[in-house]
Amino acid sequence: MMTNQEVLSVYADMASLTEQMLAHAMRAEWDEMVELEQRCAVHVRTLQGQEDPRPMQGAERERKVELIRQMLTADRQIRDLAMPWMAQLSALINSTGTERRLVNAYGSV
Repeated sequence: MMTNQEVLSVYADMASLTEQMLAHAMRAEWDEMVELEQRCAVHVRTLQGQEDPRPMQGAERERKVELIRQMLTADRQIRDLAMPWMAQLSALINSTGTERRLVNAYGSV
């Protein structure tokens, strides 16, 4: 079981990673963002297995809430940036699939 300070340290690392993810998303550096997202997922798994299920109290609880809010804000901003890119990617994939079906049906020109 992790101590509250260890838990807060992991949350702080995750908040830092999400801020870095946001910076990469703002520059459309999606591969770098995904790498950071994977590192963040490792922290989540660590917390799932070792965080004390009893709620924190006082200043520690306030700090944890603050860090979670930071992560949620960055996550929302990342999604706002990623949605247009994902829509473009989806359109490209769909048009490639349509093109492939047309070639299969009618042959290449």
